[in-house]
Amino acid sequence: KQWYLKKYGVELGKKGKTGDKPKDGEEPEKKSGHVVAKLKARAAKQKLDPVISDQFQSGRLLACIASRPGQSGHCDGYILEG
Repeated sequence: KQWYLKKYGVELGKKGKTGDKPKDGEEPEKKSGHVVAKLKARAAKQKLDPVISDQFQSGRLLACIASRPGQSGHCDGYILEG
């Protein structure tokens, strides 16, 4: 979720695209023009399967972690259903 928010500017698990809307009492995060342009270009290409989106909204996502031995602090994986 955190990686997806940082990469695409879209918060998963909430209805609608509220990734860049601040909560009450919080200031919006300042972004440079270059970062805004990158997020806009990525958002044009970004497509998330509705089944995966529903799983994030329900809070249940079945995934498998596939890390290699000796890789401390690094985790790879893949989604099993969706």
